[in-house]
Amino acid sequence: MTNRTPQNNDRILAIAPSTRGFGFAVLEGEAILVDWGVTSVARGNKNAGTLKKTEAMIDLYKPAVLVLEDASARGSRRSRRIRRLTKRIHSMARAHKVTAVLISRDKVMQSFFEDGDGTKHTIARILAVRFPEELGHRLPPKRKAYGSEDYRMGIFYSLALALTLRKHYAT
Repeated sequence: MTNRTPQNNDRILAIAPSTRGFGFAVLEGEAILVDWGVTSVARGNKNAGTLKKTEAMIDLYKPAVLVLEDASARGSRRSRRIRRLTKRIHSMARAHKVTAVLISRDKVMQSFFEDGDGTKHTIARILAVRFPEELGHRLPPKRKAYGSEDYRMGIFYSLALALTLRKHYAT
């Protein structure tokens, strides 16, 4: 992270890498959701494809801050590929003179739940209520114990990262 502290009116680009690509959210001010979605990176080198698409988003949205989950934090369950990718996205953002911030999964959970004990799906439900027009219809069904995570969860988790950053840097 650079030495500059993000301000409440700064634009935040949040990226949540996954096995299929990444979810993203662009937040401006306290609660203006500028854009959101999931981007697939299916063929070839997934990390290179994700880096290329992330760089295009930095050029398009011109964020003051890029936020990612700290995949190297204690207790992180992220794969080695995602851990390497996170480091490369972080470095690329800094090369573009964008403040890059890593936030642990625990910090995200603590910002949504007093005891820090909650699920990504519960966060997604909270965000679907907070942003009903934008996200209400995108809420995925609750994950079955034997199933994989719905690809749309990346939208909600990236927004959770952005809102955690806002809460953490509230001035």
